[in-house]
Amino acid sequence: MNKNIILALGGNLPSQIGSPIETLSGALRWLNAGETTLLSVSRFFETPCFPAGAGPDYVNAAAVIGSSLTPSALLARLHEIEAKFGRERDTRWGMRTLDIDLLAYADVVLPDADIQRSWRDLPMREQVRATPDQLILPHPRLQDRAFVLGPLMDIAPHWKHPLLDKTVAQLHAQLPVEDLKALKSL
Repeated sequence: MNKNIILALGGNLPSQIGSPIETLSGALRWLNAGETTLLSVSRFFETPCFPAGAGPDYVNAAAVIGSSLTPSALLARLHEIEAKFGRERDTRWGMRTLDIDLLAYADVVLPDADIQRSWRDLPMREQVRATPDQLILPHPRLQDRAFVLGPLMDIAPHWKHPLLDKTVAQLHAQLPVEDLKALKSL
């Protein structure tokens, strides 16, 4: 069982079970069942909607899980959990009841370093429109987002990005101060 799988969770719309906090809590229970085991969870944070102005503020968290599922099978499992909480995939970066991103599967790079790098370096205007047709690991935007790195500081500050060769703590320290100030622990 791989015990170094890192996830980001977020939501800014209520689901059938309640508020975004209740939804994330429910999703965490599902992540501790079946072929996934919840190993650690960050605090919950209130974070500004990304991109700015796209809806109400989010509740975000991060988790480390263990699983024997392959990365692709795990991603399918995460999508199943999202669907249980009413997630609809109709708008890229739109409002949602639940989003569970597979940030890292240990030090696995998928599909390869060149493709991961091309997605990581994609200009913002293209990020909004382009959607990869394959799993990209580590998540190509994790190093840019306070709403991801803030929660990760709670549970995985020493995890090292296999291509950037920097830890979560180092990536966090490189974020703009205003982005970090926008994180509010709940």
